[in-house]
Amino acid sequence: MSSPAPKSPEQSEKSKKYDRQLRLWGDNGQSALESAQVCLINATGIGTEILKSLVLPGIGAFTVVDGKKVTEEDIGCNFFLDTESCGKSRAQVATRLLLELNPDVRGDYVDENIDQLLENNPDFFNNFSVVIGTSLTERTLVPLSKKLWDLEIPFIVCRSYGFIGYIRVQVVEHTIIETHPDDQIPDLRLDKPFPSLKKYVNSIDLEAMEYKDHAHVPNLIILYKYLQQWKVEHDGQLPKNYKEKEVFRSMIRKGIYVDEHGNPEAEENFEEAIKAVTSSVKSTLVPSHVRDILEDDNCINLTSKSKPFWILAKAVRDFVENEGDGCLPLRGSIPDMTAETEKYIALQQVYHNQAAKDSEVVFRCVQQLLHQLNQPPDTITEKDVKLFCKHASSLHLVRGTSIADEYDPKTSNAQSIAGNLENPESTMVYYVMLRGVDRFYSEYNTYPGEFDDQVEPDIMKLKACISKLLSEWSCGPLAKDDYVHEICRYGGAELHSVSSFIGGCAAQETIKFITGQYKPVNNTLIYDAITSNVATFVF
Repeated sequence: MSSPAPKSPEQSEKSKKYDRQLRLWGDNGQSALESAQVCLINATGIGTEILKSLVLPGIGAFTVVDGKKVTEEDIGCNFFLDTESCGKSRAQVATRLLLELNPDVRGDYVDENIDQLLENNPDFFNNFSVVIGTSLTERTLVPLSKKLWDLEIPFIVCRSYGFIGYIRVQVVEHTIIETHPDDQIPDLRLDKPFPSLKKYVNSIDLEAMEYKDHAHVPNLIILYKYLQQWKVEHDGQLPKNYKEKEVFRSMIRKGIYVDEHGNPEAEENFEEAIKAVTSSVKSTLVPSHVRDILEDDNCINLTSKSKPFWILAKAVRDFVENEGDGCLPLRGSIPDMTAETEKYIALQQVYHNQAAKDSEVVFRCVQQLLHQLNQPPDTITEKDVKLFCKHASSLHLVRGTSIADEYDPKTSNAQSIAGNLENPESTMVYYVMLRGVDRFYSEYNTYPGEFDDQVEPDIMKLKACISKLLSEWSCGPLAKDDYVHEICRYGGAELHSVSSFIGGCAAQETIKFITGQYKPVNNTLIYDAITSNVATFVF
């Protein structure tokens, strides 16, 4: 009687609940999410859509700041408000209904206008992980931007205006360890083999093997063997161009086992080696974007206030210059390949052990640096170091710009705006429209077209506002007025379908900042719901 199949390890209730997202950002990402505190300014349709997409994956806590009461217009575009909430505090109702989505999340609200809050309690925002603002006027946006810029708290501004969606990300500095690149190159060190790899590969004699063993050698060993032969014949150089790599592939192909009649056998491992030449046979270098981080002043000149990322970067820099001989710490993983299980695991262990040694060297350096900087030794754990070393080749640094500067005519990026407007199909025109709406609201305290009997006069007023802006930016007039008419037709309305899309995007950007994983938008995203086009711009 056959024995029953082994059971899979039991999952905790939490793991079952968050299973899909744990596959995206792992335990450490989920832990960061659960300890985060997010502030939402204005519980508009887009605002509640953003919080919905943060509450469901288990954000630690959120606070809604909104001094308005629920109106009939709110009920028409906001999924989290109902007819019974009309006239009640929008912040209170939205908070209560959002908390029903996930009992693990804590929520609070402040039934107060954001301008009053900034004036009466300027320290209110100090402890938030991320602040999200929706439907903010220019008068409110600029001082809030300056406040959060000084606090170095990420600030995400979102708008849903008719068929236009808009996200602007403000961050002073954001460092990313786990970028999750789609096309990560294997870290095999075939050009610079470490001693234990040399020893293991040299213990395997391909020529003396019988076919049954020959066909189950990991392709990495095959590549290494033939690469050494190539280097002997080419003054220690690697195959560089397409022609040389084709010759190298032919060399490997000639090594396929032949039967007693001289016919080549089917050997998948050799075919894999031939296919892997492009991705695996290359010089081991520190990527330019990582080199920029290691050469950054924050890395070279540490202070007692240096963040853990920069201390880790400094330790890796020291490793590269000394023990690493110009290379980053070994990643420690190898791709799947056709091979005998015992041989594959043995090879895998060689890489794993070397990665552990490199990580240990970096950890010792980190401890020395922490001591020199008078920071507690547990500021950076051994687990932190291992994670940093594993992803050292894909580190990323983002330094953003202030939204307040963008609204200052002296510092605005007029040249970029003018360049994009030369293309009549560019979605940059919607950025100009939204800035025109801001100017219109500042002057008339209403949105263009908000009242039916004012649409035609508002078209002329909006054109005047946009003309002033374009003049300030030294830009020529727009190619056509259709966009102005369309903006006035919206009348400041918020469409739920647009809010839902932009809300999901904004929540995703928020999670990136909280978890320190994946690259965020840099720095403006505009969505045209009519054509379903999305474009990003940098200001």
